[in-house]
Formats: sequence, C-alpha cells, structure tokens
Amino acid sequence: MAQDVSVRPDHPDEYVVVKGDTLWDISGKFLEKPWQWPAIWQANPQIKNPHLIYPGDRLSLVYIDGKPQLVVNRDQPVERLSPQIRKEPREAVPPIEWDAIKSFVNNMRVFLPGQLGDLPYVVANESSRIMSTNEDLTYVRGLQGQVGDEFEIVRLKHIYYDDNGVMKRALNHKYGDHLPGKLEYPDTIWNATLSWRRKNPPVLGYEYWDVAPARLVKTGDPATLKVEGGRTEIKEGDFVMPVDNHQYAPQLMPHAMSDIPDGLEVIALTQSTYGAGHYQIVAINAGSNQQMEPGLVFSAFRPGKTVRDNVKYPKGSFADQKTWNGDKVKLPDEYSAHILVFRVFDEVSYAMVMDGKRPVKEHDVLRHPDDTI
Repeated sequence: MAQDVSVRPDHPDEYVVVKGDTLWDISGKFLEKPWQWPAIWQANPQIKNPHLIYPGDRLSLVYIDGKPQLVVNRDQPVERLSPQIRKEPREAVPPIEWDAIKSFVNNMRVFLPGQLGDLPYVVANESSRIMSTNEDLTYVRGLQGQVGDEFEIVRLKHIYYDDNGVMKRALNHKYGDHLPGKLEYPDTIWNATLSWRRKNPPVLGYEYWDVAPARLVKTGDPATLKVEGGRTEIKEGDFVMPVDNHQYAPQLMPHAMSDIPDGLEVIALTQSTYGAGHYQIVAINAGSNQQMEPGLVFSAFRPGKTVRDNVKYPKGSFADQKTWNGDKVKLPDEYSAHILVFRVFDEVSYAMVMDGKRPVKEHDVLRHPDDTI
C-alpha cells in the first residue's frame, strides 16, 4: 500500500503483544496515524499471513529501503518428543475491537423502499401484557412458516429520507406504520421534521434493529412465537423478519477513499445523543451506491460556527451601524476523530469512532483521514 507514513518520535524500540491488543492500537504506538498500519507490516518468512499477530509476539520498527516496517519477531519453540498438555489454539490480534460493536453489527439492517413489502407484525403479547420477554409468547399477524422455524423480532428505529438533496433521518416512535400504505411515507417524517412544503419526501432507507430471536410454535392468524432471549422487551407494532446471518470481515483493511464526495457527513448517532466517543457507532449519508466499502477511514470535522466580529465592529458602534448586523466570520472546521466504516448498505453506512480529540456529532463533515487540522 503506497503511502507516506509518519512515525512517532517516541515510538518504542520493541513492543510485546498482549491479549486485548488490536492492530490499530498497536500501530498507534509506532505511527502518528494508526489507520496506516497496513503500510508498515512486514512479517518474517515463516509467517504466511502478516495479519496473524498473536499475544507474546515481539514487534520492532526497522527501516527497509528507507521505509519504516514493523517486523514480527517470533521465537520458534524447540520441539520435544515427549507427552505434552494439549493447548488451545491462540486467537490472532484483531484489526479493531470487534467485541465493542459485535451486537450492533449483527443486529441491525437497512432496507430500501420496496424491498420488504408488508412485514408480519406483533399484534399482542401473552396474557395481554404490554411487553414480552424471554420465554414469553407473542402473537404475530401475516407470518408464514412452519413450526420450529426461527425468526427475528425487529423494530423500525430510524427512517432516512432526502430533504432537497440532503439526507436526514426521522425517529420512528409512532405505532401503526406497519399498516398498508403507511410504511412508504410514515407520518412521523411529516409531523416531526418537515415543513408543509416538503410532505412525503423520498425515503432512502429504513433502519431496523433486532429486538429478540423467536421460534414459531403455532401457525395461524395470528401465529404464536416463543421468545428465546433478546436485548429488550417486545411490544405491539414490532415487526418479524427472517434471521440475518451477516458475518463481519475479520481482516478489515483500513484504507482511504481516493476522492471524497462533497457533502459526506455524519447523519446519526446510534448509541448516544450528545456525541459519539471511542468505539461508538455513527451513521453516514453514503453507501455502496456511492462506492462506500468496509475499511474506509475518514476524519470527522465539526463545522465551524459563524460568529460576530465584535472587535472590529463593536455592537452599537458607528461601524456596527454601517454593517447593519455586524461583520460575520466563519470559523475553521475542527477535527473530531477518525471513523472506520465497517458495514455498508445501499444508501447508508455505519462506522466506528476510533481515535480523536472530541466526540463525533451529527452533521460532522468527513474528509481524508490524513487531514486532522
């Protein structure tokens, strides 16, 4: 991977890998820009895959043809022809901390309008309970299947829509959107976010979060599902989908986009309301249709505010009167953090916050990862 890398002046001469390390974190000990770690890995000849770095390996930074390389120094054990205790295979160091987002990666999905049709939905819970949980029964209309089939109960979380060429999101809290004709243009978008001039905007994606797995125990209308675990309680209006067996890419390769599209920005925080920090997830307004792919790294920047120049144009002064409202100055954008794309849909992608100076917020603009000033 041809790129200029910046080595930290305080990098260690050698580092011993420990359990819990990630390739990103290890590279941060040697590089000023940890996302560039694929450019410096250099394995010994006996190691076929340079990504298979294990706890106990010793890493050192060397220069080959004037370029920095991170070398794996692995002691080869002496083979003893005697009975030995069987050892479990070691787990290689992952590129990033997948455990921090594993449930999110596996338990959310985004669909375009028209991809789903009418979804089966929860009409009531056992014993008329407001909510159901593990081992409870729940009743679903419109479900086809056989006894023993497994399903996932999901909840419509966000709706992404096009507001005059700008992607925005609407929170979905209104019961009844499962009804025929309501899913395409939910009233929540109109009531909560738009003026009367922008009713029924084009929908770019429906974001569903898995609530709980369930198994079909009785067919009919309604069908009966038995809840088998879950992350939250099931309620009326939740939908039912087939189980999603998505597998994340274990060898995620960080890289930069050669040409950053204009208008690329963060459009949603998935695990917080104020700002997303280390290992938290954000949604961005581009997907596979805009050449997004797992492994892309961006720098998120907080848009600079427009402030009044009170020094040259003091409020109430003659100079202020001449400029009506005073001179306005647009401050520079401020670097927030690096984000790493890990899952991509048609028009929306999701990224993990990796490192930075401040929390990532909605409407942070995205730039090349080398840009941090």
